Amino acid sequence: MLSPAEIEARLERVLLTVQKPGRYVGGELHSVVKDWDSVAVRMAFVFPDIYDIGVSNLGLQILYDLVNARPDALAERAYLPWLDMEAKMRANGIPLYSLESKRALADFDLIGFSLPYETLYTNVLNALDLAGLPLRSAERDDSHPLVIAGGHACFNPEPMADFIDAFVIGEGEEVIHEILDAVQRVKSQSSKVGDVRPSTFNREKLLRELARLPGVYVPRFYDVAYFDDGTIRAVTPTLPDAPSVILKRMVARLPPPPTRFLVPNIDIVHNRLAIEIMRGCTRGCRFCHAGMITRPVRERSVDEIVAAAEAAVRATGLEELALLSLSSSDYTPILDLVTAIGEQFAGRHLTVSLPSLRIDTVSVDLMERLKDRRAGGFTLAPEAASERMRRIINKFIPDEQILAAAREIFARGWTTLKLYFMIGHPSETLEDVQAIADLCKRVLAEGRRALGGRAKLHAGVSTFIPKPHTPFQWAAMDTEAQIRLKQDLLKRQLRDRSIKLSWTEPEETLLEAWLSRGDRRLGAVILAAWRNGAKFDAWGDQLRFDAWTSAFAACGLDPAFYTHRPRRPDERFPWDHISSGVRKKYLLEDYRRSLAGEIRADCRENCYACGILPAFADERRAHPGLYWKCPEVKSPKKPALSDSAVGDSSFAT
Repeated sequence: MLSPAEIEARLERVLLTVQKPGRYVGGELHSVVKDWDSVAVRMAFVFPDIYDIGVSNLGLQILYDLVNARPDALAERAYLPWLDMEAKMRANGIPLYSLESKRALADFDLIGFSLPYETLYTNVLNALDLAGLPLRSAERDDSHPLVIAGGHACFNPEPMADFIDAFVIGEGEEVIHEILDAVQRVKSQSSKVGDVRPSTFNREKLLRELARLPGVYVPRFYDVAYFDDGTIRAVTPTLPDAPSVILKRMVARLPPPPTRFLVPNIDIVHNRLAIEIMRGCTRGCRFCHAGMITRPVRERSVDEIVAAAEAAVRATGLEELALLSLSSSDYTPILDLVTAIGEQFAGRHLTVSLPSLRIDTVSVDLMERLKDRRAGGFTLAPEAASERMRRIINKFIPDEQILAAAREIFARGWTTLKLYFMIGHPSETLEDVQAIADLCKRVLAEGRRALGGRAKLHAGVSTFIPKPHTPFQWAAMDTEAQIRLKQDLLKRQLRDRSIKLSWTEPEETLLEAWLSRGDRRLGAVILAAWRNGAKFDAWGDQLRFDAWTSAFAACGLDPAFYTHRPRRPDERFPWDHISSGVRKKYLLEDYRRSLAGEIRADCRENCYACGILPAFADERRAHPGLYWKCPEVKSPKKPALSDSAVGDSSFAT
């Protein structure tokens, strides 16, 4: 393996021949370079996409900060090179390296991949190959780093089980320390006099230790059995003390947010500060994966957020602040927060953005307080445009409420309003899709009444995927022909120079669906697709759909098996041994409610016994003064629905 000096020498020969060489040099403000020999454990965090996207990833920045705060450990970073730089690296024998010390990833004890979405999977394989590491976990030995992964996509880890040694399920702020401690313990027990590579450790022993940590899933210790029809018969632990169900990790109290953000060398996609004001959501949208897996709601105080924003602005000089959560306007003291931010940064030209505003909580007061610090247009997410579909997805907002919000937004000077919709929801018809076009025209009419020809509308239309751990995981999704039919309708109906229509290509949707709903057999497909040239699948212009269809054919698997069939109530899903804390029984009950057109109110108002409270009872007892926005009731309301809504009433719990 090349030394850091040799890697730097080779880099000098190629950097000026590629686009944006600033992606590959490191040295950013607030990057941390520690003495390699002074620490016991060395970790490389990898975001498997280009620097422009990965450097601002908040989860990675949080963990980078936490690991480097330890005196006995270091964390460095790597991102995937773009196509031109990858070609130069392969031609010049440059392995994937860390930005901080220019060390090859193979020199680290631990490599941690961030997997927020599934279309990064072939990039993980590309990163391992560029690092000179065996792709399959089973082919790595004691001389190789341990490869772990975390992120929302890991709530169905099975498609990547062949390649990742251990998955972190859930939130990483606490478990990362337990993993580092385990690595340090096993390294100290494994070291021998005269070891050529001090990072060598007993891989089997370490994996066994990690499998005992709550929230850590080690696939090699679980066997998967299938029925003749290809569905899952059982997932069985082979290690005596490995749990049969891995419950996600959850931090009861959010730790202080990071403030010493990395200041990138180049202009990036999100060149801003990001403060997470709240984690979790209680709205219960039935299509929303994030809303289900991040329960319960935990909020930071206004004082903590403002103090962190002040420290971050002073440390970085950045002029845009994003206040992040799944539903920012559901943050309890949102008006107080916006007022406090306005007062704290008066006269300092700080732009504030509040992503994920709810239509039903967008108040005139909030918009008034934001008007001097607004960034760009205003975004709302109705998701569906007919009353029937809104009841099915549990996001019931009357048209008049949407139109009233639009009137207030345009009246206060916003010239562009973006509306997010989703097509392909269960039992959707072309009439429901037509309702999207009709609503867009009515919203634009409100804008023209207020602003004349300056009013603009951007309609973003994605396609529904029945994600794991949601009530819709039993549903089938639209075929490619159905998706195109609905998109063509919208393209015809929304031909107006004041309307911008954007959509997700059916191939991108289908790929994400296969990967998010796949079982362990998908590992062979992912490997074959990568060997066929698939990478950067999340980039529309790079997606090679034929590489995937060829891979499925070569592996003897039908992709429609994962997407286009409804699931039986008793079917065992590939991810059933991974628990978000929300009970499968609750999800099936909610799916039945959707088919009956019944809605659930925000569960801050009424507890529906989703399972979070008993799943994390110990955490709640340990923090008696902590309010999770999750009420305790002894007799939650339960629906009295007929089993005929979905057939057989039995199901796997």
